[in-house]
Amino acid sequence: MKVIQTPVRFYPFIGGVEKYVYYISKELVKYENCDVKVICANEPENVSEEVYNDIVIKRLGYTGKIANTNVTLSLPKVLYNEDFDIIHTHVPTPWSSDWSNIFSRIKNKPLVVTYHNDIIGEGIANTIANIYNSTALKLLLNRANKIIITQDDYIQSPHLQKYKDKITTIPNGVDTSLFTPTTSAKKDNQIFFLSVLDKFHKYKGLDYLLDALVEVKKVISDVKLVVGGKGSLLEFYKNKVKDLGLEDNVEFKGFLTDEEVISMYQESELFVLPSISSLQEGFGIVVLEALSCETPVISTTIVGVSDDVINTDSGIIVPPRDVDKLTGAIIKILSDKKLIAQMGKKGRQLVQEKYEWKSIAKSIHELYEELL
Repeated sequence: MKVIQTPVRFYPFIGGVEKYVYYISKELVKYENCDVKVICANEPENVSEEVYNDIVIKRLGYTGKIANTNVTLSLPKVLYNEDFDIIHTHVPTPWSSDWSNIFSRIKNKPLVVTYHNDIIGEGIANTIANIYNSTALKLLLNRANKIIITQDDYIQSPHLQKYKDKITTIPNGVDTSLFTPTTSAKKDNQIFFLSVLDKFHKYKGLDYLLDALVEVKKVISDVKLVVGGKGSLLEFYKNKVKDLGLEDNVEFKGFLTDEEVISMYQESELFVLPSISSLQEGFGIVVLEALSCETPVISTTIVGVSDDVINTDSGIIVPPRDVDKLTGAIIKILSDKKLIAQMGKKGRQLVQEKYEWKSIAKSIHELYEELL
């Protein structure tokens, strides 16, 4: 089967959807009957066409962005010329998903949509989002042969209520052979945070983590937060760190390679993802990656894997925007080296038992075969 994936961006861009498409594609191409081509915007700028880990990647130039979506004017022509059996697109990425919808209709091929999270905005962007949700999104979901959600709770989205008969839950995953613990000792009191640092990812909650760090510092003076990722708000966060008097406690690493990300998970005593928006935070793959490296996590109740973290005692889950409870959770874990080790072991066991990309890709491959 010839599969086209149409995320708005792709590797080496770092983001939840991008990781999802990369890892399922990496596993899908291992099947003898499955070829995968990813068509995406050329951001960050890279070679326009290449084969990486047996995934064919075609990167298109873009004229700019609307909200967080790259406008690739050549996409319609490219999709028209492609020979494919099935097309798999992703929400929240208007343009790429809408053109995928159109050409699945024109070519009468099955359309799979992974619904990662709702499309929302602020101010005029929210108005535009509401218009899109009531028009093009409906057309997309009406046409979709199958809709994948990554956590059961997302069936509550108001935009999915009419489509329950074609919705299936397939979670995100981790490559546990890649995200592994290290035998080296972790760095005392080091916390890791990873995200794109732009206005579209403020929901990841870095502001709240920095506010909590001010209080943590009063108890653990040498606490160190390492921030991975770059974006248009990098200078904003650097200025906030300075205003809060945290220059000695926060280090901005910028863009990290896959190897560097894994090293940061391995050497940190704690990973924190304090997401604040249930509409935007679909799952939280980074939480699973940290757990796979035997690193305890702190996240919020809206993250898709939160119930499993609670049930396995592999971290602490706090309410969104609650700086006091976030502070207490950080202090509790960093102050107990035995607890760090115990939570780390339980976290990796959880991922190995439930969240291997191999088994997740198998479920998606079976879904493709069913549709074909």
